[in-house]
Amino acid sequence: HMRKSKPVLVAAGLIWMMIGGYYVMNDIPKLTEHAFRHNLLEFSELMLFLLVAMTYINAMEERRLFDALRVWMVRRGFNFRTLFWLSGFLAFVISPIADNLTTALLMCAVVMKVGQGDKEFINLSCINIVVAANAGGAFSPFGDITTLMVWQAGIVHFAEFFSLFFPALANYLVPAVIMSLFVKNKKPAASDEVVELKRGARRIMVLFLITIATAVSCHSLLHLPPVL
Repeated sequence: HMRKSKPVLVAAGLIWMMIGGYYVMNDIPKLTEHAFRHNLLEFSELMLFLLVAMTYINAMEERRLFDALRVWMVRRGFNFRTLFWLSGFLAFVISPIADNLTTALLMCAVVMKVGQGDKEFINLSCINIVVAANAGGAFSPFGDITTLMVWQAGIVHFAEFFSLFFPALANYLVPAVIMSLFVKNKKPAASDEVVELKRGARRIMVLFLITIATAVSCHSLLHLPPVL
């Protein structure tokens, strides 16, 4: 198995070499250099932003915030249908902040623990979570790599993303309503598990939200790169 990043990097390098060779033959090498530096800067800003965001997500996972969420869902005594809607709603709400892929992975892990081997519930819930995470990520610049790129490049302003909220909500609710009809109305096995948050868990969550707010403010008000 080969990571797809490797052939992509090789192909990108070869493409830039061909472009550079063409412009050198036409005596305009500076144009290629300018274009390459511009693209490199954009991707560097994107990588730095994602690096910070994923560090926060991993830190919150390590501090057991998501384990606490799972235990809370089980101890509340919700039935499978309620858990189906709750997990989907949380995915829809979290994905605009934490990106759709990360949200889907984390929430699916929670559902697999809660479902405790009920394959039908787990399958339907995971599908629902993926749909919800993708729908929720569409109306936020942080919800997906593509929305982040267009926001970072200034093509779409931060406030303009919210015009997609109702279409995104509809995209989540329509399949969710249909799938919920096939979710059994029974409760998962009770659990006495207790999860204590590690020290600093809440502070990390607050700092993450402050970081997001700072990135939005710097980009929207000061016209600085969101990596700040």
